[in-house]
Amino acid sequence: MRPEASSQVNRRALRPVDLAREAGVSTQQIRNYADAGILPPAERTAAGYRRFDTRHREALLAYRALAKGYGWEAARSIMLAVHDGDLMGALALVDACHAALHQQRLALRATGEALEAVAGQDPGGPAAPQSALRIGEVAALLGVRTSALRVWEASGLLTPQREPGTGYRWYGPAEVRDARMIHMLRQGRYPLARIGDVLDGLRRTGSTEALRAALSERGAALASTAVAMLEGSARLHDYVAGARRQA
Repeated sequence: MRPEASSQVNRRALRPVDLAREAGVSTQQIRNYADAGILPPAERTAAGYRRFDTRHREALLAYRALAKGYGWEAARSIMLAVHDGDLMGALALVDACHAALHQQRLALRATGEALEAVAGQDPGGPAAPQSALRIGEVAALLGVRTSALRVWEASGLLTPQREPGTGYRWYGPAEVRDARMIHMLRQGRYPLARIGDVLDGLRRTGSTEALRAALSERGAALASTAVAMLEGSARLHDYVAGARRQA
């Protein structure tokens, strides 16, 4: 096949509905992608209709794959950089996302070690507060807002004592320990319901099995993100390489 013919096959015309069906989105979403610069510029017919082709298909698939691993905003920024001719900028964004994921792994490891240490503490030991603390004091100790402690209480994760008459909250050593764990787990993006399982196991039996399961789940989620990033990077590579061949 002659190169000209091959190019015509590679650049075959596609309708917005063709792209929409392949990506599982609406035709209006395809137009939005085109307007936003996520897809490369499209020629228009005399009637003003866009002419899409396989370049736009590959850009669409690259963007959707990138979004699964890097997030929608990062994927958009990467595609915009590519279409602006700033490949180095696009690659810098990719690198930054991988670096952020690596930092999340390191943070998970450190959080896991800290949680194990906190879970193993004797609530009445020397490292614990020697007297009950008020909500503002606990918030300052953890570096959180008092509203966060109230949300955790409303979710059933904390049960501070109430001062007779005034109704002021008082947090004993056990509540302070639990608040530390909740704060660490929330920093790791654990949902409140999952944190409840961890605390229930610790309170009832002293077991950290649920805690370790939660940490394992978080590690698995980070691994899934890494795989999705790999797939997105591969799609991006194919799109960039294909655009260079057709240039």
